[in-house]
Amino acid sequence: MQFLQSLIPSRSAIAHLRFVFSLFLMPVYLFAYSQSVAINPLNALLVFLVWHLLAFPASNGYNSYFDKDEESIGLLDKPPVVDISLYYFSLLLEVLGFLLGFIVSWEFACAVLLYGIMSKLYSHPKTRLKKYPIISFLTVFIFQGCFVYYTTYTALSNTSLFSAWTGDRVIAGAICSCLIGASYPLTQIYQHHEDSRRGDITISILLGYKGSFILSGALFASGVLLSFFYWQQRDMLDYFYFFLICSAPPFVFFNWWFYQVGVSTTNANYKNAMRMNFISAGSMLFYFGAIAAMSGHVVV
Repeated sequence: MQFLQSLIPSRSAIAHLRFVFSLFLMPVYLFAYSQSVAINPLNALLVFLVWHLLAFPASNGYNSYFDKDEESIGLLDKPPVVDISLYYFSLLLEVLGFLLGFIVSWEFACAVLLYGIMSKLYSHPKTRLKKYPIISFLTVFIFQGCFVYYTTYTALSNTSLFSAWTGDRVIAGAICSCLIGASYPLTQIYQHHEDSRRGDITISILLGYKGSFILSGALFASGVLLSFFYWQQRDMLDYFYFFLICSAPPFVFFNWWFYQVGVSTTNANYKNAMRMNFISAGSMLFYFGAIAAMSGHVVV
């Protein structure tokens, strides 16, 4: 009975799942959707639900349970104290995602399982990849970027992950990783004290305030360059110019914030980080949502 009760999430547990924060990763799904030639509608719905309502929130919750943050984290200015229901409910969401994944394909189910394993290695005290700046950065760079893109693309297209890989598909995954990687240091820049207290040396701590902005800017510039090559190969440069227009708001805020942090590191705070998050996520959601809406799909 006590175990069953622990599966019922408390208000604190629901808060730490940060469902809205997981939607910031939706541009990767939308990009994969827009580039899939033939779409299976059931797969499209299931893949979205598995990633954004199950796997990503489960990862957020699992990470929060072991972090036990006392200071601000993404979308939680004052995070509530975690309890055991967060641990068990995050595992339950992950199991549900894994099982639902089989309706799409066994490959997609295994991809969801692998994503969950990596999130545990990232967070659990015995492995705690989060302690190692380069490894933790590459984990997020790969698994939240190109890994989610490739597995989503093949699941939506009802094709195998092991089918022939084209240059376009590789570049598309690299774009996703660059955009995800660009945001990653800036989500940590206000948490130096909290992370240091736990013994976590994040990429932002390793690089410092200035270095975090430089890495973020370099990765975003790489994403822009790759986008140019991607759309040029498809003879669709209008989509690239549209990307530049949509990138203007986060570009302007990024440079303003970089200047403010140069004036005083107190400006590397939660409030500005969340502004950056919402502006960049909103801009990318608009862009990738628009090209997904404009894409013509064959329903299979």
